[in-house]
Amino acid sequence: MILAAVLCPWTPLLVGELTGGEVILPDLRGACAEATGRLVRAKPELVVVVGPGTRTQRWDPQSRLDLSVFAPALGRTGDPALPPAIGLGAFLLDQAGYRGRRVLQEVAEQEMTATCAELGEAIGTEAERVGLLAMGDGSARRSRRAPGDFDERAAEFDAGVEQALRRCDLDALFAISPALASDLMATGRPAWHVLAGAMQPTASATEVLYTGAPLGVTYMVVFISARQDPPVKGR
Repeated sequence: MILAAVLCPWTPLLVGELTGGEVILPDLRGACAEATGRLVRAKPELVVVVGPGTRTQRWDPQSRLDLSVFAPALGRTGDPALPPAIGLGAFLLDQAGYRGRRVLQEVAEQEMTATCAELGEAIGTEAERVGLLAMGDGSARRSRRAPGDFDERAAEFDAGVEQALRRCDLDALFAISPALASDLMATGRPAWHVLAGAMQPTASATEVLYTGAPLGVTYMVVFISARQDPPVKGR
């Protein structure tokens, strides 16, 4: 069953080598380190990293982030085919000192909500104590500096996602429109739906450690704890 889940963004700004050693967005980096550290300290038997990509498939658990995807001058450091979101998740686990079993799960950005939910449910059955690290950004159209053109719908969309996470309202997460998420370049949508599917039977409490859109892209860092005992059917 799921022990706990963490949501982090997959911005390359989390990696010091990609920022010339300069600490950019220290609050965001600190929140990601705190959340993943908590996940590791909970002593899961298995951690599943879930992130968006072009297909729904699993990768070699030994695969690591290739920094040359973002900065060719750094040279190859891992598997260049590994989706960056998954690679950054593996990076965060390594930074947190996790050395146990892991699964690297790519989820297609256009994957149907029901399929994501089923995938999440299956993840929860893979070990007695499963940790989930979901990698996904909010909208990327919050300002003129954003990767996409400014869209006035983006702020309301992100606020709705944040509210659903703060309330641990998994039904509200499931209700997020894939079409609207795609319009707003919210790449986290499939990971959110996998997370909701995994946590639905056991979600207990949520703590939002960071939320903001400093570069026109919404980043959220969330820790979700789970009940230690599975719910009794019929209650």
